[in-house]
Amino acid sequence: MDFLTLFLIYLCFVLAVTALLCLCSGRKESFLTRSVNRASQVLSLVIPTQLQRVTHRALHRLFHTRSCLFVVLHVALQAAVFGEYTWEVFVYCWELQFHLLLLLLPYLLLAGNVCCFLLCSRANPGIVTKSNAASLVKVYAYDGVLFQRGLVCPMCTVEKPARSKHCSVCRTCVHRFDHHCVWVNNCIGASNAGVFLLYLLSLTATAGAVAAVTAAFLIQVLLLSNIMHGTYLDAQGQEHAVEIPFLVQHLFLTFPRIVFMLGFVILLTLVLGGYCSFSLYLALTNQTTNEWCKSQRFGGSPHLPSQPHDRPLVYKNIYSKGIWRNLKEIFNPPRVLERKKK
Repeated sequence: MDFLTLFLIYLCFVLAVTALLCLCSGRKESFLTRSVNRASQVLSLVIPTQLQRVTHRALHRLFHTRSCLFVVLHVALQAAVFGEYTWEVFVYCWELQFHLLLLLLPYLLLAGNVCCFLLCSRANPGIVTKSNAASLVKVYAYDGVLFQRGLVCPMCTVEKPARSKHCSVCRTCVHRFDHHCVWVNNCIGASNAGVFLLYLLSLTATAGAVAAVTAAFLIQVLLLSNIMHGTYLDAQGQEHAVEIPFLVQHLFLTFPRIVFMLGFVILLTLVLGGYCSFSLYLALTNQTTNEWCKSQRFGGSPHLPSQPHDRPLVYKNIYSKGIWRNLKEIFNPPRVLERKKK
């Protein structure tokens, strides 16, 4: 009972922090951002200067430069989950005569996820170059609010097409820029947005399949042991009817690694499912994460130079063409011919 209470408190804390980060991520000057900045200022008075420099360099290298660290972490987590699933759950389920296709489903989904991962990480996201910039400018219209005509990227020295953005990590401008994903170590843009969506869907389905098979195994164990319909004696020798907390505690003591893996995979499925739903919403409405974040912050931004000061700016998504055409554009982006160098 004590362990279950602590586990529920820990789970609620993790979910609350995740929800807080999601709610505050779209605000430029949020309460969370101000709190982190103030905490950093206070800690800077205590932490030695040399340690601050080392920490700053480590964080900059981790989050602002291309690194394979998150890719290695991603592979390590998948290896740990499937290692436990193979050597524990698969073997027990095989002895309990589970259907072979049900046991192999997570592996099939994993194979599809690995293919999408490789395609997404190796693909050109849609880099804007001097040879294709003139053609990319004609693909999307400038809305005059989020994207202005005639702006030149100071780093790439090319005219920025509508819906493009310079990625400080990859140090290139990306057409229809969505975001830079550290888990695939690549930008998500016009050329790999469809593959990235398939990667998210397959990853969520893989985690859900592992969770479903593992939960089915644990339920089958409880049914075979008849503990679900019995009673148990407490420390004082009193008899009590079996309740759900006792079942969870019993499973945790009997299969601690499997139960821990199941909790992790369920939480991962919920987080990935929420992010998958958000990405699918963006795809159906023909928006990018960059555009959605800018539109959320737009209410408090000053007037742009091209807009009259006496009229409030109103953002409207001019790129949505209907659900099916939006999905078609995601998976079959407009082809652009590069200008041949003479």
